[in-house]
This record gives sequence, structure tokens and C-alpha cells, in this order.
Amino acid sequence: MLGSPQDADDAVQESLLAAWRGIGSFEGRSALSTWLYQISTRVCLRFIAQRPRRLLSADHSPPLAGTADLGQVLGGPVWVEPLPDGEWLAEAMHEEPGHTTALRQSVALAFIAALQHLPGTQRAVLLLREVLEYSAAETARMLGTTAASVNSALQRAQKSVKDKMPESSQAVELGALESTGVDQLLRDLIDAWERRDVAGFVSLLTEDVRFTMPPLPAWFDGRESVARFISERMFATPWRLRRLRANGQPGLACYMQHPGTEVFQLGAVNVLAFKAGRIAGIHSFLDPAVHRRFDLSSEVT
Repeated sequence: MLGSPQDADDAVQESLLAAWRGIGSFEGRSALSTWLYQISTRVCLRFIAQRPRRLLSADHSPPLAGTADLGQVLGGPVWVEPLPDGEWLAEAMHEEPGHTTALRQSVALAFIAALQHLPGTQRAVLLLREVLEYSAAETARMLGTTAASVNSALQRAQKSVKDKMPESSQAVELGALESTGVDQLLRDLIDAWERRDVAGFVSLLTEDVRFTMPPLPAWFDGRESVARFISERMFATPWRLRRLRANGQPGLACYMQHPGTEVFQLGAVNVLAFKAGRIAGIHSFLDPAVHRRFDLSSEVT
């Protein structure tokens, strides 16, 4: 709902405090989990009303044509942030297969970004109904509204999210590649990146690939533009890469070597998006606060 694990942590703390204070009023007419979801949903709705909407780069500004000026860092609660798989995957392992699929799709970076375009109530309805699988009546009780209003909000939310989402979900794209195909594509990408092979790198990208780098506002749209950026800027620096997973998608921890040193220091956490067997998105998160969430080594040799 909030587009940020850090904001979610704040919401969890407030929700638990509210539950502790209000436990005496819990009458047991619903499951305890439903009561807790009601509290946490209302906390999230208050956060949404008080805080700015988080964005992906394409929602903030147009793509760059040149590579000379990447702009100034925009700090604070501006950007949608990635979620390490370890923070939600354990829950998914204990769910029914159908619910696990919905949970995986609900943490995909594109889906989270699309949610941020919705009013708070529509976000809540979509997640409560489609991910947590509460009925319209249960959702209405949580939100203090009617089942008819819930159904109407759900229809509007579904349409808005569909308009913002890629035609094919990452779950579908990764399933089509299968694990061996994903593994080979990552091997080829890492090899080209570490050898700074522009042609090899670009050959793995879709024509409409996007390369973003929050908290910098700069982003590049299309294979030709991305090729220019990696040739003129990114591959000016030696790199070492390690695999990771975030938002149910493959990713990379990217370590860069600064002049005069032998070690490679963590510079980015990248979340990758796939389409038709190629890489369609490289979302490169440069914020050290994001990196710390992944419990990564700060440097490699």
C-alpha cells in the first residue's frame, strides 16, 4: 500500500501499538487477524493521506537524451522502494498455491508502482479483496463502508492498475523463461557487465528497455539510449556483480571499483524486469538505506 518497506515498518509499529491499546475492545466477533488487518489498513490510509505518493522514475520526469548531467539526488519519501524476497517469501511458503501466486504478484515492482496511482481506499480494497481474499462484506466492515461501495472501488482500482501495468506480469514472463532460461540470461548479463562489453550487454535488452536509478531522477528509455548511457558513463567504471532477489524478481548487487583501490564497493541494488526472453527493465536503486535492507556485504574483491 505504501510503496516503501521503511514506511511499512512505521505502519506496523503504529498498528501494533494501536492493537495493544485497543485489545480490550476486541469482542471476538471476527478472527483476530481480521481485526489486526482492519487496524493496519486504517493506519496505512492515514499515512497515505499525510505523505507524498511514491513514484518510479517514469512517473516523475521524462527520460534523458544525453548522459552528461544525471541531475541531483532527490532524497526523502519520493521513490517506490524494493522489497527483499526474504521479507515476504517465508509467509508465502505457508499459503495455499493460489494465494501464494496472488501474494507474489502483489509484491512485483510494477504492481506496487501502479498501486501508488490509486486513492488510498482503492488500494486497500484491491489488496483486501484480491490478495488477502476477504469478501466484499468483510472488507466493507474493515473500512466502515458498504459492500456496494467496495465493489465499485474494486472495479475502478482494477481498471486503473491494468492501465498502468505491462501486458504480461513478471510471474508469467519468468515462468515462460523457466529457471534455466533465467539463469542463463543472468549469466550472460553478468558476464557482459563485468567485461564491460557494450554490444553483449545491449543484445540482452528489449527495444523498449528502461534503465532507472533512483534517488537520481535520471532514467533512459529504449535500447539505443541505454546503450549510450552504459557506454559513456556506466562502463567507465569496473564492476563486480552478485545475484539477489527482490519483489519476486531476479536482481543484482552491483559493486563498483573506485580509482586507486583494489576493492569493489556496493553502489546499487538492481531489480530486473523481463519480457519475451530479454531484459525489459533495470531499476537501479542507489540509496544506501535501501542497500542495508538487503544485508549485503559493503565490498567485495
